[in-house]
Amino acid sequence: MAEVHAFRAYRYDANRVALEDVLTQPYDKITPAMQEGYYARSPYNLIAIEKGRTLAGDSAESNVYTRAARKIEEWIAEKILVKDAAPGIYIYAQNFQVPGTQTSRARMGFIALGRVEDYDAQVVFRHERTLSAPKADRIELLRRTGTQTGQLFMLYDDPARAIDTMLEDVASKNTALELRDELGVTHRLWLVSDPVFVRRIQDAMVEKKLVIADGHHRYETALAYRNERRAQCGKADPLAAHEFAMMTFINAHSKGLVILPTHRLVSHLENFDFEAFRERLAQYFDWYAYPFPTSEERAASYAEFRKDLQSPNHGRRAIGVYPGGGAFYLFVLRRETDLEGLLPDISEEQRGLDVVLLHRLVLEKGLGITGEAVAAEKNVGYERETDAAIAAVDRGEAQLAFLLNPVRVQQVTGIALAGGVLPQKSTDFYPKLLSGVAIYRVEGRAEE
Repeated sequence: MAEVHAFRAYRYDANRVALEDVLTQPYDKITPAMQEGYYARSPYNLIAIEKGRTLAGDSAESNVYTRAARKIEEWIAEKILVKDAAPGIYIYAQNFQVPGTQTSRARMGFIALGRVEDYDAQVVFRHERTLSAPKADRIELLRRTGTQTGQLFMLYDDPARAIDTMLEDVASKNTALELRDELGVTHRLWLVSDPVFVRRIQDAMVEKKLVIADGHHRYETALAYRNERRAQCGKADPLAAHEFAMMTFINAHSKGLVILPTHRLVSHLENFDFEAFRERLAQYFDWYAYPFPTSEERAASYAEFRKDLQSPNHGRRAIGVYPGGGAFYLFVLRRETDLEGLLPDISEEQRGLDVVLLHRLVLEKGLGITGEAVAAEKNVGYERETDAAIAAVDRGEAQLAFLLNPVRVQQVTGIALAGGVLPQKSTDFYPKLLSGVAIYRVEGRAEE
């Protein structure tokens, strides 16, 4: 069962600081340029805690983690961060434009504490594997600060939208705290402390299973921290703060869920010949060219290529390929291709992913790039923006750009609930949940 609890979050006092100046994107999305920009916005910007600067003279006694811990205490003492008077659940809505389109979307969920469960309890399910370095960073920050500033993005299944209806009803009758971030996303937050509402949400979530959409490293950090604190305390307390993590719960059937594709760039291939590569894959894929003999014809060719890449292709799956040289290509899976025979080691659900076709057929069989080489990032890089991936080839920084359609939400949840994981960088949920919207101090008992 999914166990959720109300809590008393620390939040920035909007009368003291402009929220747009102090909140950040999640730590793993913050580039060095973004980091410097956040520091410049305000002395109270969350960047000092979320992803602070590393300094030349850092030591075990004074470092990015100890500085973060001091900032938390200073801002609480100065009442820049203020703890809400009563425990509650926080309704969280985001309105945004899907990147690269004119389409506007909205999604709504709620922030609460969720009990941290081992994966084998079959309550929380992952869809990707984690790396040791990010977890080492996050757990050291958590040990020093005792604070969670970012939210875990959790999906639950509610096709009837019963919980959504409850959230929308309360939100429509109350005024929200609102801000617009640097990406143009509007964020709105409502604190609901009504015990009746809280109980209705808790009851509705009891039978739900949770799939981690974003935050795998932070979730496993919370697991490790829970185990450390249990050992230190020497006794079990089911309501201890460390038994929980701050989560945003969103219905997997929300129309506002958007997953962006992450395209692949291939480089450093010796003696690469595109026509030979194409012929090696002819037994698996039909191919179609979209040539542009002149720069004037490029825009029309590109538009037709993009339209066909994103179309159903008569029920066949497609991967876009750009090798430069005056043409775009579409590789379309042949109907007679026996994926079960070619990829017997993975599930039917995983064989349904375009990114699996790319890695296992195109990269491995067409280019000889193994899974080990991909993991080591020897030949394969990643780019979210289609135009940026194409531009990398035009600049000579990559030999090939492979352009993908996004994974569907139902594919993510289906594979996760079946115990599987997706390939690295298969999902990019957009937009991200802002860090600092609510802050959870992992101390005492959960609802105190």
